[in-house]
Amino acid sequence: MKKSPLQIARAWYMPKMPKVLQDNIVIREGEKTESAADQSEIAELFPNTYGMPLIYFDKSEQMPDFPQVNVGVILSGGQAPGGHNVIAGLYDGLKRLNSANKLYGFIGGPSGLIEHKVRQLNKETIDEYRNTGGFDIIGSGRTKLEEEWQFEKGIEICKMLNINAIVVIGGDDSNTNACVLAEYYKKKKCGIQVIGCPKTIDGDLKNEIIETSFGFDTACKVYSELIGNIQRDANSAKKYWHFIRLMGRSASHIALECALQTQPNVAIISEEVEAKALTLDDVVESIVNAIVKRADAGLNFGTVLIPEGLIEFIPAVKKLISELNDMLADNEEFVELGTEDAQREYVKGRLSEESCKVFRSLPKGIARQLTLDRDPHGNVQVSLIETEKLLIEMAAKRLAQLKAEKIYKGKFATIGHFFGYEGRCAIPSNFDADYCYSLGFTAALLISAGKTGYMASVRNLTAPASEWVAGGVPITMLFNMEKRKGKFVPVIQKALVNLNGAPFKYLEQHREEWANDQLNYIYPGPIQYFGPSEVCDQPTRTLTLEKGEKID
Repeated sequence: MKKSPLQIARAWYMPKMPKVLQDNIVIREGEKTESAADQSEIAELFPNTYGMPLIYFDKSEQMPDFPQVNVGVILSGGQAPGGHNVIAGLYDGLKRLNSANKLYGFIGGPSGLIEHKVRQLNKETIDEYRNTGGFDIIGSGRTKLEEEWQFEKGIEICKMLNINAIVVIGGDDSNTNACVLAEYYKKKKCGIQVIGCPKTIDGDLKNEIIETSFGFDTACKVYSELIGNIQRDANSAKKYWHFIRLMGRSASHIALECALQTQPNVAIISEEVEAKALTLDDVVESIVNAIVKRADAGLNFGTVLIPEGLIEFIPAVKKLISELNDMLADNEEFVELGTEDAQREYVKGRLSEESCKVFRSLPKGIARQLTLDRDPHGNVQVSLIETEKLLIEMAAKRLAQLKAEKIYKGKFATIGHFFGYEGRCAIPSNFDADYCYSLGFTAALLISAGKTGYMASVRNLTAPASEWVAGGVPITMLFNMEKRKGKFVPVIQKALVNLNGAPFKYLEQHREEWANDQLNYIYPGPIQYFGPSEVCDQPTRTLTLEKGEKID
């Protein structure tokens, strides 16, 4: 396999770890926990794994004898930078605890567990993937583990290979599945532990114990480099407005973090739109106001950051999407209609009067995108909705009206962008390389301590890595009940942008000056892997502000 100079150099990077993980450790149990919401419902559904205590690691004078274990690992859901380092940390942790421990990888995600597609991961294989992006060591997938026959197929392969534990590396839905699996295996007393690791570039899997999900740091740095490049180009050519849609369907953490890193002219935050009950026209008007003001100053260019999931946060559109999700869930009649026109009329005839009005007001292309195939959870696939084109079209129409009224005298040339897959498999930043390795090592310790239904946790992340705090959090602690495919089910509660939090308040305080002055752009440049710590090891601005620290 041919490698770039950077790949070769990164292979030699040894991730930094919390000091406690470098010592002999003893497990300490903390306070009992409860779910984020809907406590009685969650407790009833998870009688064997609900209410478990937080887990902490303390230094021990001697390393206890850990029995030999075989562990299986699953990469689940979309890619995120650092996944390979979780596996490397897990492997190294297992081998340190007992050299006879074995690690198996289930191929292609959760389906590998069900279909018994598995391979043993040895040192030579692990070494090839240290500090690399992607999930290609064993592949990933989006198969949901939710039915009893799937759990039983998992038991079969685990018994066959004498696997004692499974580590699921994934986002909120994947870790929800991990907890369901842990509950089932504990109920069956089959001796299979399940541990989760928090992955998602969207940044919406977190609480006071899980400070951030891995991959968020790297992805935001990749996107911010691209945005900075675009802003420098715009500031040079002085003739284009760039509308940039960024990943993050359920929360605007990426858009907010990229705004903090690059200081664009307009940054839309979906949670703010919902809190203020803004309409689509209101959102467009806020963009148009910035365009007009800049045009008055002779600045016919700029950048607009748009969260991928914006359209779902506009109250009227959110109601429309909810009706569409219920209507189109397993709806063979709709599919069999065949033509777009017939499907459009079918939808219009079954929506409420209010939602039908919204549906009819949308450009046909966008309305069509709202009726495309649902994701595995029964939700609209917002990544397929070209929101940047919708906002460009609506802004152009409004600016034409203002020009006719002689209020707007500028030029409006636009370019639309969507930054998504560009960031999911990047070579992980030092932060993510270190964080992921520590998560994997932590998972190994939780397994050796006999724990199940836990998510690996590493905290105190704005401090040097040696001062990070490792442990475990019961996955049920993150749960609430949500409506999926027309019925309420337990899932990990998504962490939305806190409008009272320091990161958003910083944006709110500075957005006016960023809107009106071309001198405020920041050009982050590419991720740096070698050099001074203040350049190479910095966490996100979101995390820094959340910890009460300054970013100026």
